[in-house]
Amino acid sequence: MRIDIITAVPDLLKSPFETSIIKRAIEKNLAEIHLHDLRDYVHDNYRQIDDYQYGGGAGMVMMIEPIDKCITKLKSERDYQEIIYMTPDGEQFEQKTANMLSLKENIIILCGHYKGVDQRVRDHLITREISIGDYVLTGGELGAAIIADAVIRLLPGVLGDETSALTDSFQDGLLAPPIYTRPANYKGWEVPEVLRSGNFAKIEEWREKKAEERTAKRRPDLLKD
Repeated sequence: MRIDIITAVPDLLKSPFETSIIKRAIEKNLAEIHLHDLRDYVHDNYRQIDDYQYGGGAGMVMMIEPIDKCITKLKSERDYQEIIYMTPDGEQFEQKTANMLSLKENIIILCGHYKGVDQRVRDHLITREISIGDYVLTGGELGAAIIADAVIRLLPGVLGDETSALTDSFQDGLLAPPIYTRPANYKGWEVPEVLRSGNFAKIEEWREKKAEERTAKRRPDLLKD
């Protein structure tokens, strides 16, 4: 999988992809991350990528021309299944969205900045708009990193245990059940006996029950359907 991220501040995105699981996925050629500085697509001395908005109002707006030039160049080199714009008013990012995106070969993520982008970018260049929550960040870079992380970890071969991602919270519409490791008894706090029993049918039954209980308590909205 290849993810191209278009940004006004590429340095902000370098660190998340240089450590841990994402770094290993890149080193194993299971994923590619390419950062594109929007300022490379303007030619004035100030490398300007934003301007005042028509009609007046506070805040600067990202200009359409450098964004269009960057996306056009990328699309001339390969086919992209999704061109995503990170925006607070986009669809809420969920596990099912990550699952869907993990099946794509090439995606572009455009990071919003300043007041946002010229509406014509959204009308004519973007295929999907995504939000990571009902709040506003300085830019879409951190959101893009979150999406890349959530998607890449689902790719075959990225995690050591192929079933690990399938048992994460939200994969089956429930929160994950409680988990434990050694020691079995710490300061009198014991691991539930069923998890030490070796009876895997009982263990799965216990985990399913606990997942349902935890979801009902913490996220009852997930059970409404």
